[in-house]
Amino acid sequence: MDTFDAIYQRRAIKHFDPDHELSEAEIEKLFEATIQSPTSFNMQNWRFVLVRDKELRQKLRAAAVDQAQVTDASVVVLLTADLKAWANDPARYWREAPKAVQDILVPWMEPFYDGKETLQRDEAMRSCGIAGQTLMLAAKAMGYDSCPMIGFDADQVAELIQLPKDHVIGFMITIGKATQPSWPKPGQLPLSDVLIHDRF
Repeated sequence: MDTFDAIYQRRAIKHFDPDHELSEAEIEKLFEATIQSPTSFNMQNWRFVLVRDKELRQKLRAAAVDQAQVTDASVVVLLTADLKAWANDPARYWREAPKAVQDILVPWMEPFYDGKETLQRDEAMRSCGIAGQTLMLAAKAMGYDSCPMIGFDADQVAELIQLPKDHVIGFMITIGKATQPSWPKPGQLPLSDVLIHDRF
């Protein structure tokens, strides 16, 4: 599928075929594409929790105000991020870069993030957001649909997936085979309302 077609055709789908399963090869293809997403300092701080266990999915659904797509979609993905990825052997993120690049960027990471909790969380959310869009567009390109979700109790979900300390949840995405189309787009603001040239 053409990239622009995937962008315009991607919609938040609420109704999925509960009997459909993605193959292991399809799941690998989805995530191989997703990890091409950019991250600051190439730290790849996202951690994707792929949930297929039916009992766990029922519990996640309860934590998500009983939204049916949590159990009916082929897979559920929790986009989480490691807030301390910048401190976890940062040289590994640049092992294939020229030494001159490594010598500049690797030592820069710690002073850039250390002690800056707001920046660390902002970076986590940026990384989750970019990766989530990549994941949804990849799913669309493969003929599947998706639904990004924030309508859940984050503390409950964190407990259910045993989220490690120093990790945060960005959002949830369900992916599968749609059984009903989404409603018509509710309306985009005019480009002139959101595109600012040079200064506000």
